[in-house]
Amino acid sequence: MKALPKVSSIEFLKHSAQILKNPLPFHEKNFKKLGDTFQLELGFGKYVVFSKSHELALEALQKNQKNFKKSKIQTEDLVKYVGKGLLTAEDEDWKTQRQLLQPTFYKKNIEGLLEIMESTIKDEVDKIKPNTEVDAFPIFNDLAFKVVARALFSDAITSTEITRLQHITEETQQMLVRELRQPYKKWWFRLSGILKEKLKLTAEAKSIITTIIQKRRQSEEQPDDLLNLLMHSTYEDGSFMTEEKLLDEILILFIAGHETTSNALCFTTQLLAQNPAKQQKLEQQVAEHSNNTNLIDRLKHNTYANLVIEESMRLFPPVYFIDRVNKSEVIHDNYIIPQETDLLFSIYEIHRNPKLWNNPKSFIPERFEDAKRYSKHYFPFGAGPRKCIGNMFAMYEMNLVLQELTKKFKIEATRPDIEILPLISLKPKNAIIKFSLKN
Repeated sequence: MKALPKVSSIEFLKHSAQILKNPLPFHEKNFKKLGDTFQLELGFGKYVVFSKSHELALEALQKNQKNFKKSKIQTEDLVKYVGKGLLTAEDEDWKTQRQLLQPTFYKKNIEGLLEIMESTIKDEVDKIKPNTEVDAFPIFNDLAFKVVARALFSDAITSTEITRLQHITEETQQMLVRELRQPYKKWWFRLSGILKEKLKLTAEAKSIITTIIQKRRQSEEQPDDLLNLLMHSTYEDGSFMTEEKLLDEILILFIAGHETTSNALCFTTQLLAQNPAKQQKLEQQVAEHSNNTNLIDRLKHNTYANLVIEESMRLFPPVYFIDRVNKSEVIHDNYIIPQETDLLFSIYEIHRNPKLWNNPKSFIPERFEDAKRYSKHYFPFGAGPRKCIGNMFAMYEMNLVLQELTKKFKIEATRPDIEILPLISLKPKNAIIKFSLKN
């Protein structure tokens, strides 16, 4: 057995400013120097194990997932802002909630939301300022948030409420990033009142959603939206979710449902802008089926859009790290990982590993024509029992967005590189592109 290679707490503190802005170069350097798995000392006897081993990730997420649980990042730190919903629940609580929520995201229910999705997408695409350089991130951030809001609440939520919830989501996420990347400042966040201020924002978000739920309960109208499905979901004993549980699940759907999708769309459009031949191939397939009024048929036939999205999420996975804690000792690659070790799996590094992917830095959507080939080292939505419950919703939404964009615009690159801003999810930075109207 070998001892895990270590990065000292002194080295961690020395690079703390860089890590706060973007930790990926620091981790990449350590992976190159120390191998696929290493230990980062945080000080005061605390440490985290980072790994880009797809075998270890697959063991934690799928093969031996019962021996792994979520870390305090989600079960404590994130809970402050989103409550105890499916994303943050563990053990029997998670199992019970998953069984309750799974039917809500069955294919037939998601297909029932397609018209709401398409209508919202068209409205947002029509707002894009054509023939000029624009930052794509606000465009897709607004679009994805509104799609989730309308899918959840139909017309029961106002534009003002959507904007406020969006602001709160972004503010609390930035605070959580500061807590995680500056653990030595946690005492200051509490004493200075910064943390208290952000938690007040979370309380405000809960108040907005609670009011919407109460109005729905009093209304005679029962639209076919996610809120209605959630309100009528029952446990095995026939009981419904408590108001608190319902609120927590909706908060998580807002955050997880818009965050990853908006980021993925932004990276996807930048990649298409930089690869005109791929964009043209997508345009041609979309044009072939543009007269089909059946949304399900159109989604079924626009297969190249899915390949483009998959490849985009390989290069820029919105969930670029997945955390777990092993309940008992794990032996991997002749290393002993003691029980109760915090593990962070770098999905970003796994998706770009040249041992696993040909031309890993190149944008090649066609590689996913043989998707099964990559199933053991491709984790855009996680893997195993805790794989993202809303993955079908996200894929349908992104496919519809690409259809609307390519019908109306030619997407042009204005900058040579794609910049990233790693926060809780992998965000784009300076995503300046041009949407040129077609003749």
